[in-house]
Amino acid sequence: MRIFIWHGYLLSGTGSNEYTRALARTLRRQGHDVTVFCQDPDAGSVDMAGAKVVRPPLPGPLPVFVLDRYADSQPALLPELPREVLDEFVAANVASIRAEGPADLLITNHVLMGGPVGAASGLPFVVKAHGSELEYAMRGNQALCDWGRDSLQSALAVIAGSHHIERVVEDLVGIDPRLIHVIPPGVDTHTMRPRTRDEAFAGLIAEAGRDEPNAGNERLPDDGNAAAFGSFFADPERPTAVYVGKISEEKGVPLLIEAAARLDMATLVVGFGPARVGLQAQAGPEVLFTGPLQHRHLRYVWPLVDVSVAPSVFPEAFGMVAAEAASCGCPPVVADHTGLAEIAAGLREYYPARLGDLASFPPRDVDALTDRLGRITSLAPEERRELSAAARDAVVGLWSWDSVVDRIVALTGLVDR
Repeated sequence: MRIFIWHGYLLSGTGSNEYTRALARTLRRQGHDVTVFCQDPDAGSVDMAGAKVVRPPLPGPLPVFVLDRYADSQPALLPELPREVLDEFVAANVASIRAEGPADLLITNHVLMGGPVGAASGLPFVVKAHGSELEYAMRGNQALCDWGRDSLQSALAVIAGSHHIERVVEDLVGIDPRLIHVIPPGVDTHTMRPRTRDEAFAGLIAEAGRDEPNAGNERLPDDGNAAAFGSFFADPERPTAVYVGKISEEKGVPLLIEAAARLDMATLVVGFGPARVGLQAQAGPEVLFTGPLQHRHLRYVWPLVDVSVAPSVFPEAFGMVAAEAASCGCPPVVADHTGLAEIAAGLREYYPARLGDLASFPPRDVDALTDRLGRITSLAPEERRELSAAARDAVVGLWSWDSVVDRIVALTGLVDR
């Protein structure tokens, strides 16, 4: 099949960016002809498994949900942009799509702006709702919700990564529930897999050594990470935890830092965001901030640490980093709400019953988080191996990319409904 993927942003970093890249790579590996439309100025350096990448021209600002810095684009919050500016953005992207000719399927990201782009393209299209557009831009804005609803009427389907996002789409946009298909994001179980400590340590040091100089760019790994990792992982007996994601109050990072301090647990905080400076000043010497890391690093980080934590206090569409950690055999502990709760439920299907409660903790409950971290890192070696293997089995059974892509491609059968 000839498949187009429209994504208005980059190809690495945040969840929808990683989703787009992984989707394109998996489709290519399955033999499809894939073209990706995005705004990544460095797309040529990203391994897309042979997918073609097109960068549509921007007639004005780049509509975003949270303000971040972009190398050569001017971002502006979607709800603050007048409709005529948003219409120009849609028209420019649709022109780029049409210039590439026909396609069997167009997959667009985000109800806004993916819905309007898909609807105007004239191609059979599905929309992947990610959650950020719903919570940060559309909630409380009736005009945007109405635009989203109108745009989705001609879609083959709306893909929700979790039942939580399914409910949010129904609540905010009010479309026919039969249009929504719950298909969780996928995990590259070939790349994200368990490794021996020696392999993971050598791989992480080597990848950190290949990082380009940071030069003050918050979207790049910190300078000196290779040496820092060498010290951090020097003692194989020291309990370790990791957080991967945006560094913000909404993501619950302060909860992890407090829990880790109570346990004197060595902790990696991986990512960038507005709360980094303040949290780094508060954190003790056992906490290492690394800046954002890519999958080439993370495939080695997770097999090295005892537990991965997703402590978000804000609604989450799914919990991709938790699933990726589990795929590496690193048990995740997630806040038990929204899409993260669905990760926990999946893990508990595979965990031994006596260890099932280790998958999650009540939201905002630092005492419970401290309990889960302490118990996981105190497991006997054979129990630790049992938990690690169960986490891996859950991902292979529930969230592999090949199964996800097969379900998305199957939606083209709805064209004659």
